[in-house]
Amino acid sequence: MSAADERARADLVRFSRSLFERGYSVGSSGNISTAVEDGLLITPTNSCLGFLDPARISKLDRDGRHVSGDMPSKEVFLHRAFYDTRPGTGAVVHLHSTYATALSCLRDVDPEDCIPPLTPYVVMRVGRVRLLPYVRPGDPAMGDLIRELGGANAAVLLANHGPVVAGADLASAVFAAEELEETAKLLILLAGRPHRLLDGQQVAELRHVFGR
Repeated sequence: MSAADERARADLVRFSRSLFERGYSVGSSGNISTAVEDGLLITPTNSCLGFLDPARISKLDRDGRHVSGDMPSKEVFLHRAFYDTRPGTGAVVHLHSTYATALSCLRDVDPEDCIPPLTPYVVMRVGRVRLLPYVRPGDPAMGDLIRELGGANAAVLLANHGPVVAGADLASAVFAAEELEETAKLLILLAGRPHRLLDGQQVAELRHVFGR
């Protein structure tokens, strides 16, 4: 195992534990992957993000074949869809975080933009979020729905399921997933109360300056 591979495994364990300890995932829910030079590392199926063994993390080669470690998450297709359609993707985070999942269950969210521009940071770190139709966990059809987006979105909400967020590296993907969750929390707290969103000019300025 290369030194770079060992570092990637250690980072995956560290970020996963942090998310678990702060309640962003519970039980064996959620899965995280990170790209390495010869493929990708992904949390194993039915594993708990708080108690990962770096030696048992699943490894896939560049063609998606399982080459070492425990069996990969049954939702590995979600991850591969982002890697294949968004050049520069270095990590993918799928959580069942409370408020983003709650938002994914509401009937009145805009499926084209289900996380409106409430704060500058959700625009800067997450971008436009699409709501995808419900598909049962483990069904490869969800990967197909992500591929149909053609790489246009770095984040999606899976209806009645939770968020999936891609980033340039593990830290940025985790931070974006956290930002999405906190924005979803704000939206639910503000539901039914008058509130301001950033206007089109403000959003355009943020996208121009920060590249989202």
